[in-house]
Amino acid sequence: MADNHNSELTEKRLITETGVAARVVQVIEGSIQGLGYRVVRVKVTSANGCTVQIMAERPDGTMTVDDCEAVSRAISPLLDLDDPIGKPYYLEISSPGIDRPLVRAVDFARWAGYEAKVELAVPMDGRKRFRGIIGAPNPDGLTVPIDLPDVKEGLPSRIDLPLRDLGDAYLVLTDELVRESLRRGGPPVLEDEADDAEEDVAESEAEPAPAPLKKKISRLLKPKASQRPKPVKVETEESLAIKARNKAKPVRTKAVRVKEDGKLH
Repeated sequence: MADNHNSELTEKRLITETGVAARVVQVIEGSIQGLGYRVVRVKVTSANGCTVQIMAERPDGTMTVDDCEAVSRAISPLLDLDDPIGKPYYLEISSPGIDRPLVRAVDFARWAGYEAKVELAVPMDGRKRFRGIIGAPNPDGLTVPIDLPDVKEGLPSRIDLPLRDLGDAYLVLTDELVRESLRRGGPPVLEDEADDAEEDVAESEAEPAPAPLKKKISRLLKPKASQRPKPVKVETEESLAIKARNKAKPVRTKAVRVKEDGKLH
């Protein structure tokens, strides 16, 4: 019984969306879980007028472009039917990426020993933001330890953060994290380029940022779910590898959702 309880704590999403994003989650989460994936995060932003960003992954943390397409095909009719957005928008399905959000206790367990930034929704001892090396969640699944560098004398260098008060958390992109993500079969990044991460950062400060690494399909959809999306462009593995040498980004697929009076734009 206790093991089942701990399993539920581990798999439960600790960060929940609000507003329109919460309504999107209600519409799509059951379908995504039925396909064998899980929702990582949903965000609704004002990018390009309105963009709905949906992060998803397999239970082992992987997510390919084919997986993104499968999720997109499954949830598009649901979003057409329920229309939680209420206006035209871009739909973006992506993997969590290397510097991924940490939204479940299992995420902290999987990436114990790596650097993360954590923000609490409720201050602890007057502090909300923490950055340090995370450990595995405690056996009860209620707290996670974090080792803090350069703390003031007399203050503890390790504290336990209450997961129930988690507001935001994500991994910090480091050379070690890139190498480990590659070893585990994470997003496509050239391993020899991971060794030159510091040089890439220095160059990026002097030159315009390269196009983000993404596997995408741009689509224009009619308002009715019965209309099948038409692929326009699929980037090749070769072109993606070239971009990956400069910057690691989540696998991503996009679609344009048009819902105004049945007209295409």
